[in-house]
Amino acid sequence: MRIAVRDTPLMELTLRRYEKPAGLSERELVRKLCLSLGLLNPGDSRDAVVDVLHVILRAKKAKKELSSEDIEKEVAENRKEHKLSMQGIAGSNIRRQLKRLRNMHLIQKARNRYKVSEWSPLIEIYEEKLQRFMLANIEMRVKEYCQACDQRFS
Repeated sequence: MRIAVRDTPLMELTLRRYEKPAGLSERELVRKLCLSLGLLNPGDSRDAVVDVLHVILRAKKAKKELSSEDIEKEVAENRKEHKLSMQGIAGSNIRRQLKRLRNMHLIQKARNRYKVSEWSPLIEIYEEKLQRFMLANIEMRVKEYCQACDQRFS
């Protein structure tokens, strides 16, 4: 009996470098953040994650927690405001994007309501959760693979 081995990563983080964030509209700024963090791929037309994060960041100013229904409604309004297609904003997709943002520790859920993690500035979330935790763990494992290859092929 053969056991199939899956190449499923335990953790994944994509980071991209773009030009400095100057002169961008709010939505474009959030879009570049999503691209930079690998939440969106270059050329993607399906960019509901941008609107979801944009809505949550707007709510952060007022320290307002939002339900997924509130987020759905505000995402639809946001897309109308920016004259964008309404494709990809079904409730199931909004919930999937919320899960992706939660997995990156950018947002948190409590009592079925969402907010930016601990109302923290994004730079703190990035440094504490992504840089110190996720990136450090990924780097450590890549180094282990490098060492194993060095040992095997030296």
